[in-house]
Parts: sequence; C-alpha cells; structure tokens
Amino acid sequence: MMTRTLIAGFGGQGVLLMGYVLSHGAMHKGLNVTYFPAYGAEMRGGTANCTVTLSEEKIASPVASNPDILVAMNLPTFAEDHAGLSPGGACFYADDLPKPQARDDIVYYPMPIKELVKEVSPPKDFRDYVANMGYVGIVSEILGIDLDAVRGALLTHFKGREKPVELNMSMITLAASWAEENLEKQDPYVVQVEDKTAGKILMEGNTAGALGAIYGGVSFASWYPITPASSFADAVREYLPELRKENGKNTYAVIQAEDELSAIGMAIGAGWAGARSMTSTSGPGISLMAEYVGLAFFAEIPIVIWDVQRMGPSTGLPTRTSQGDVMFVRYLGHGDTKNVILLPGSIAECFEFGWRAFDVAERLQTPVFVLSDLDLGMNMWMSEPFDYPDEPMDRGKVLTADQLEELGEFARYRDVDGDGIAYRTLPGNEHPLAPWFARGTGHDESAVYSERPDDWEHNMERLLRKSETARELVPGPVLHGSGKARVGLIYYGSTETAVQEARDRLEHGSELDTMRIRGVPFNSEVVKFINDHEEVHVLEMNTDGQMHKLLQLEVPEQAAKLNSLTHNNGLPLTARWIAESLVDPKRG
Repeated sequence: MMTRTLIAGFGGQGVLLMGYVLSHGAMHKGLNVTYFPAYGAEMRGGTANCTVTLSEEKIASPVASNPDILVAMNLPTFAEDHAGLSPGGACFYADDLPKPQARDDIVYYPMPIKELVKEVSPPKDFRDYVANMGYVGIVSEILGIDLDAVRGALLTHFKGREKPVELNMSMITLAASWAEENLEKQDPYVVQVEDKTAGKILMEGNTAGALGAIYGGVSFASWYPITPASSFADAVREYLPELRKENGKNTYAVIQAEDELSAIGMAIGAGWAGARSMTSTSGPGISLMAEYVGLAFFAEIPIVIWDVQRMGPSTGLPTRTSQGDVMFVRYLGHGDTKNVILLPGSIAECFEFGWRAFDVAERLQTPVFVLSDLDLGMNMWMSEPFDYPDEPMDRGKVLTADQLEELGEFARYRDVDGDGIAYRTLPGNEHPLAPWFARGTGHDESAVYSERPDDWEHNMERLLRKSETARELVPGPVLHGSGKARVGLIYYGSTETAVQEARDRLEHGSELDTMRIRGVPFNSEVVKFINDHEEVHVLEMNTDGQMHKLLQLEVPEQAAKLNSLTHNNGLPLTARWIAESLVDPKRG
C-alpha cells in the first residue's frame, strides 16, 4: 500500500524537519520512502510543505496530487489543502484552528498542540521548533511508526547531539501518549514492518555527488552560496575532513568565494595547476561564469562544474525544479564553444558522475558540466549502496620530465594521436621543455600568441576532433524495451523513475522503447535509437524543448521524426502526465 502524506504550513514552523523525521522513521520500519520538500525563497514565513511517500514497492514520482494524509499546521493550509485529500483520507490539525467546511469522506484528528507545548515547557526561543514535534508524535502513534526509529532520525539530523534530541523527544513522547489515550484510529493507513530497505541508503543527490567527487580525488572546490546547489558544497566541506587526510594534514582546499566569478576563476587556476578542481552552482551562477568557461574551453583546462538546475529565466523560482540549462550550458561561451555534459538520473549516478566527471575532464582537458536539478539534488531518494570507483583515476595525457627528455620536444597544442587531445605538462615539472603559457587568445601549436588565419583554423579543427572523441567518453544511454517498437521515447535526468512508472501504466507499454540520455555530445547509440524508430518523442522539464532542439541540431538528418513533449511548472513530472502525453502527444 502506498501512502502519501502532505505536511504544510509556514516557513520556519519546522515543516521540513517533520517530514525528514517521519521519512527516516518509516525507512527504519523497512519501507521505501521519498521526501519531497517545496518552499518559497523566504528565510522565514511564506509557504512551506513537504510530501512523504511510503510504500512496500518502489516509488516513482514523489509528487502527490491528491495526498492520503494531510498535516495542517496553519489556517491557509487547512482551508486549501484539505479539499485535495483523497476520499478516505486523514487530516491532522491543531485544535485551535477553525475547521473548514467538513467533508464526510475523510477522518479528522484535532490535536492540542499548544497545550502540549505548555506541558513540555521548552525554552521560549525553542517553542515554535518543539511544537512541530507534537505533530510528529501524534502522527507516528496513529500510523504506527516506532518512536525509537523517530529518535534515530533525530540523532542523524542533529549529528548525534543529545541535548536537542532529548528536547524534541520529550514533546514527541508526550504527544504520542496523548494520542494513544485520546484518539481512536479511524483511517486505514498503517506503517507495517517490512523488509524492503535492508542495506539501502536515503540521501540527497547533492550529497551523493559530493561524495562521488571526494572518492574521485577532488582536491580543490570553490563555490558561492546559491539555491539549490549550496548543499553540494556543504557536503564537500562536511565529508572531506573525514575522508581526506594524510599524516594528519588536510590534502584539499575548499573556498567560499565572494561571488560566482571568483569561484570559477579559482577553480580554473587550480585545474591548470593540476588539481582535480570543481565548483557547484545553479543557472544564475552559470550566467556569471560564461566568459571564464570560454577561457577554460579554449586554453583547455580540466574542471568540473555541477549545475543543480532551478526554474528560470532570471531569479525565477529558486526553490522549484527544471531542466532549463541544457542548451545554455552546451554552447556556453561566445564563439564556437561546445561543452561536455553529464546527466545523472539517480543518486547512484550522482555519486558515479561525481568521480567520473573528473576522469572525462582530465582526459579531454576541458570543462565538464554535470547537470542535476533541484528534484534530484535536494530531495531524498532511496538507493542501493554506491559502487566504489571500479577503475583507477584517469589523469589524461600528462607528460613527466623523463618522458619529455625522451621525446626531446613538446608543443602544448599539437595533436599527436589524431584524437584532438594534445599532451600537457603540470607546474612543478622541472624539465626545461615543460613550461607553456595558458592563454585565451589565438595561439599556435606551441601556445605562442598568433593571429595567423591558418593557426586559428588548425586549432579549431583540432578542437572539433576532440569533440568527436568526447562522444565515446561520456556515459552511454540507458535503453529499455524490445528495441523493435514503432515509437521511441527519449528523456534524461530526474524524470527516470516517473518514465518507468508511465511505461507500466500504459497498456501498450511493450510497444514503447525508451532511451535515457546520460551524456552530451551524443554517441552512436543515440543516433541508432532515433534511426530505428518511426516516431520519437523527447520528454523534458523546460518550456522550449531544449534537448529536442539539441538533437535536431546535432542529428539533423533525423530532425523531422522528433516530437517535443515538455512540462515546466516547477514540480517534477508525474507518471500520469507522461502516460497521458504519450497517448495524446498534443498535450505536450
């Protein structure tokens, strides 16, 4: 049985913490869980809600159009959201809130939250924070969530600090006891002990990507705070001290820069010096980084840039999800710039691409963008434990002093192997042939300034060959289906689970082949998939159909058979919308 709980109130009421605690508590009971927060840009005030979905089976979309349970923490929420409850649903609310027009097809559970807070008597400054734990205690009691599991979730949230845990548990325990004595269970929703989550982890995509970067050898990270990417840098800062020391000394540097321009500049400098270097940001930060990215592309400096996408244009909706940066990032930088993009579709892939992005960047000597989004990056997802990197670090074509001595010559931008990738040296190489001047201006094979037309054309032709080489270095697509269907569906990123549920919903699901793109530029498998199907839909969360346009640009001979399916309202796609759009493509 799948149960979707909507917790809603004002920002600062502890809505998200309550959802976090309930989701972790249910996971400890062995259930599959998703945690989907949604809130405004205000630090305090405004609206905030989160949806916690529990199920014995795998959960596709975290969105709940008609939740089964509502926890209403303020009057606007109570008035608006209880109308959307599913028939047979349950509504928990503070008893000092006036009840809207009652429905006879749902159960109401009034709760004396203010009276319980008085009984606990927390410090004045903590009353609002402790109050939300009253909801946790009562909802846990009615649903059957074990309080030991709830306590474990609090220990995780407060990083083992007993004092805040015990303060919150005093309210939870009191509220649960009150519910046991005063409320009669009248709804069908019970969290039963299952064995669906043994060995699994519950994590945000940003944390997974940060851990992947650490296991991939990141030694320099610069960043500037921006929603929804800040927690990526926070996770890097949190775990590096635990995982990256040598003889008791740190072997890394993490710097919060004064702005995004400084962050990308620092990252490029570190990448030039030989560090595995990265930054993380979102769309507005990418806008500021454009010129520096062009420098790294043309000077051929390896760096990794995580773009946790949010709604644009401009400031847009900072706390809503989107896939709106695809075209922008692919061609970021003036002139003939083509950037490499990795597109994770799960937290496991966030971890994998966290380390793999460095290998690709150093092999190609170029900026590599990893495009996540708010849904994948900031929401919590369940996963099997991550796979440790199964291959050694690929530092690419780096010449040592001994190799230079043997060669007898070195030209930084000469294509020796025919793949467009030149050899490089790193600072600290003491051989007299090693130094070279990194520049964003025109240059010849030896990195010497040049305005000669033939030097320019020769260099750009080599960069084009390198772009062709990149096709087989980025992660290949993931295919589902027989491969013989007339209709194909192309998608990418966080839409993965919703697409798979949509396949199950469609009666003709066996007649639909799907392909999830994981890297740009597109490799031969992507072209073959389009060739093999009469009709191909491209599904994405932006208004312009950016991946659709990118495929038309880069696979022009197949442009006519590509149809764009887009949905862009700030929320993750649902399996229902996808299935209906495939039946009637005009919807998209």
